Amino acid sequence: MNTSATKLLFWAPRALCVVFAIFLSLFALDVFGEGLGFWKTLVALMIHLIPTGILLAVLLAAWRWEWLGTAAFAGLGLLYAIRNSRHPDWILVISGPLFVIAALFLISWLKCTDRQRSRRP
Repeated sequence: MNTSATKLLFWAPRALCVVFAIFLSLFALDVFGEGLGFWKTLVALMIHLIPTGILLAVLLAAWRWEWLGTAAFAGLGLLYAIRNSRHPDWILVISGPLFVIAALFLISWLKCTDRQRSRRP
């Protein structure tokens, strides 16, 4: 595999995860329209940003251990799909990107393992 494809394979799941975290963070902005005081708005904002924090924590672990990213993102997607089974459109919007990120980490991990095997004498 050439170097540009390898770089793309390395960066694609990470960049997609950052973009998805930004997308999830946009849902937290609704707390500003509730008319709460400063401290209650701040607490509500922090509560709404918990899923983004979890996503970024998983990304930090997956950056080093791609197999962990594969399992964790697939698990998060499955967990969301099970907990929100009455809203199939939400499942597609939230779980879909998580499954794509998991698949990209899996492909990257498998290609990395192939590269390491090919370097051995």
